[in-house]
Amino acid sequence: MVRPARFDFNEETAKNNYFQQKTGQEGVSEKALEEFDAFVNLLRRNDVEVFVMQDTEEPWTPDSLFPNNWFSSHLSGELVLYPLFAENRRRERKPHVLDFLRRKMNHTKLIDLTPWEEKGEFLEGTGSMVLDRDKRIAYCCRSPRSSEKVLADFCSRMNFDAVVFDAVDKNGNLIYHTNVMMEVSTQVAVVCLESIRNGEERQKVESRLSATGKVIVEISPNQVEHFAGNMLELKSRNGAPLMIMSTTARKSLTMQQEKTISTYNKILSPELTTIETNGGGSARCMIAELFH
Repeated sequence: MVRPARFDFNEETAKNNYFQQKTGQEGVSEKALEEFDAFVNLLRRNDVEVFVMQDTEEPWTPDSLFPNNWFSSHLSGELVLYPLFAENRRRERKPHVLDFLRRKMNHTKLIDLTPWEEKGEFLEGTGSMVLDRDKRIAYCCRSPRSSEKVLADFCSRMNFDAVVFDAVDKNGNLIYHTNVMMEVSTQVAVVCLESIRNGEERQKVESRLSATGKVIVEISPNQVEHFAGNMLELKSRNGAPLMIMSTTARKSLTMQQEKTISTYNKILSPELTTIETNGGGSARCMIAELFH
């Protein structure tokens, strides 16, 4: 997780992130830091190993606390770097973070997809893709930030199978990142099937999730707007499965949805309202999983 130096509304990403709202709220950066620190403490109290990197003041990167977009780590030894849509987000690939990843994670292979930026093609890590790592499936909804060409490049290099579809929010806007409308964990898949308007594509996603043995928890477009798709399964040091979602997301769930998720995972729900409103990302976006 990356502790921001100066978190703020990012004009560049707001072009196609309809979750961001310019609030004019006072003390956004300070409040975001409070939420960030409380989130880290919640994870650590639940025996999750968390590495916190402090962001640098310069160059200024307003979205640095969403590191899952620019890199992913893999148990097979790869560190993957991704091409980002917003130019000011590309500066998040800071040397001290890369050095830490190289040292700590013992990655044996670097897969650098960033040259795609020069061609105007993007794939924003585990925002653009929701990975079923066990079954090696990459679920991806098309958007200006999620290019099928880069996805094909990733899948061929990493031996993943792509499941691609179009998804829209309740206002008919393309969903910019797959991880706001679905989550795939060891046993549960949380997904807004209603956002996939094409019946054939919807059936393809649902069938694939069922075929891989997932218990499907279907959420609504309104729940997507409350970040209910932006969840992530983590394991504590002793292997206990945890489902991470924000307070906003948890409050939007029905009793039955929460009960189903709780059957398989202990739910942890940090308060992230300032970060969600100004940054347009939630709990899952703040965590880049490390495999070593």
